[in-house]
Amino acid sequence: MEKFVVLQTRALRATGFQPRTRAAARAAESIADADVKLETVDASVRDVRDMGQDPQIRAFAPVMQVTLHKPLLAPGAELTSTGTTWGIRAVGAQDTPFNGTGITVAVLDTGIDKSHPAFSGINVVEKDFTQTSNGDGNGHGTHCAGTICGKPINNLRFGIAPGVNKLLAGKVLDNQGGGSTEGIAQGIQWALDEGAHVVSLSLGLDFPGFVQRLVQLQDLPIAFATSKALEGYRANIDLFRAIAELAEARAGGGMFQPTIIVAASGNESAHSKGVTFVLTASPPASAEGITAVGAVGRAPAGKLVVADFSNTNVDVCAPGVDITSAKAGGGLVAFSGTSMATPHVAGVAALWAQKLLEQTGTLNTTVLTAKLLASGSLTGLQQPIDFAAVGTGVVQAPRN
Repeated sequence: MEKFVVLQTRALRATGFQPRTRAAARAAESIADADVKLETVDASVRDVRDMGQDPQIRAFAPVMQVTLHKPLLAPGAELTSTGTTWGIRAVGAQDTPFNGTGITVAVLDTGIDKSHPAFSGINVVEKDFTQTSNGDGNGHGTHCAGTICGKPINNLRFGIAPGVNKLLAGKVLDNQGGGSTEGIAQGIQWALDEGAHVVSLSLGLDFPGFVQRLVQLQDLPIAFATSKALEGYRANIDLFRAIAELAEARAGGGMFQPTIIVAASGNESAHSKGVTFVLTASPPASAEGITAVGAVGRAPAGKLVVADFSNTNVDVCAPGVDITSAKAGGGLVAFSGTSMATPHVAGVAALWAQKLLEQTGTLNTTVLTAKLLASGSLTGLQQPIDFAAVGTGVVQAPRN
């Protein structure tokens, strides 16, 4: 028997939603609050075959290990600065009239130190999916949340959308940075049910760890375990795609708030060693319907350059090198990674969501995603530009 995450829906009524893809159109025909069930089951080989024939099951995948995209400790040149961080300036957040007011953001990570003064005045809602406890014994989640909506500390602004009213901190990774696709899927569904307009994921599948688990626990030969892990890898991409379609379809039916999901591409590349050492985005960022984020850093003469570690095949990019934000336990700390770029994008998405709601009175996932992608700027990027590594460019806050 093996554990599987199963997304099941029952066709009851149409929503009238006009989705972006055929798959989302099929999902929209049956999405209603009571119709959706996401659960983890123990399944035999026969059960798996039966699930593949069940028209009510939208997607299913074996539970796989997930790990945070481990950041690199950075020099932190701005730790004692005042004003705004370079990340704030790079996305234009200092020049926008919007601050995220009225928007709910979810950070699914290692939890949060909600007592940190960066989150003063924000309604922080915690939920633990790791069977450990709330809080953040790692620091990764606190840093990411601070970049999205943290209040200034010592007169230094590092939060993109400090006016965000509600922050959902789902602890889907334990204090060592480990978790599973089961927790991620449950965390996303919780965020949707709690009204998140933006969901931020700075994590990815641990493929080597899953292979090792199959070898050790099921006593499989390494070649067979690798092939089996590849099957699970593909199935989990389909699962996250289906969850993204679910979010779009539910919002399109008018029953829930529109939600955009952004995810880090990963830190496994080494651009300085040549194309042979460049990897593409890992799941969930690689799933259709999820905005994949790459990282850029500062180069001489004021230029921006793709971070050496940043994986490719991304939709957009953002500052991810030497990023100062909230430190669990108090104070500030600087890290580098696509984990740091992703909350910049999530914060900018919150600003665009606020603008659309205030100026048009409506919001849908398609328009919000289009505005975010279209905001990408190639200005200032060092030539030649690798579009696979930067997507549409560095996301920009709305100006008016």
